[in-house]
Amino acid sequence: MESEGTKVFFRNNLLFLRKRKKFSQEHLAKLLGFTRSKYTALENGQTENPLLADLIKISEFFSISVDRLLKTDLSYWSEYDLRKMETGGREYINGKNLRVLSITVTPDNRENMEYVPIKAKAGYSAGYADPEFLAALPKFSLPNLPSGGTYRMFPTTGDSMLPIPEGSEVVARYVQDWKTLNPATLCIVILRGEQDFVFKEVTVQKNGTLLLRSFNKNYAPYTVEANEVLEIWRYVKHQTDKLPEPETDLQEIKKMLADMQHKWTKE
Repeated sequence: MESEGTKVFFRNNLLFLRKRKKFSQEHLAKLLGFTRSKYTALENGQTENPLLADLIKISEFFSISVDRLLKTDLSYWSEYDLRKMETGGREYINGKNLRVLSITVTPDNRENMEYVPIKAKAGYSAGYADPEFLAALPKFSLPNLPSGGTYRMFPTTGDSMLPIPEGSEVVARYVQDWKTLNPATLCIVILRGEQDFVFKEVTVQKNGTLLLRSFNKNYAPYTVEANEVLEIWRYVKHQTDKLPEPETDLQEIKKMLADMQHKWTKE
């Protein structure tokens, strides 16, 4: 199924799309109404000229045009672009259609709260949707958390969010719809690849990007594209074993001047 000078990606795309859905060959064949042998021949490239009716059926099942199914290498597309194509170009910045959140539960069917230790931090963006990865994380419960949410605890590193101390543990609630976030909401943001996750003030901007800002003014704010974000978890509370340092005379003077400036502004 490849003419001279024309690269056809149908076989590779079919394999890619099946694995993306985590279907076995037998299961996908059943969903498409094919025999197992017919589907295997299509995916293995043993069918030289697939029937147009079969191409249309596969195209409709995956919500991808026949033209793209044949002529585009979909394995190079980001998950964001694939989702955008499947939904006919509709944006999904709200995060609702990204995926179903993987969770673990107790024997009595209550959601666990997982803790992501430092040693697992770098691997979270790869294993966040893997039930085996989540099952291996430490689990615990905290009192007085609002009911009905999914919570996780994440470690913080660096000093970008001072005065929240470096090494604090942040308890955060999963955000299903990103558009519900108020500007400058404190969040844990899970990023793709080796960027792992960051703790920042998050503002979802009108152009679809996310503005990330640190408390520490030594760190400049920056933006990320929506397709670089895997999950967002809204800050609930944090815990730390570091005692606050007593204020110095200079800090007290700065605070007094700030209070005076605020008073003058109001007057």
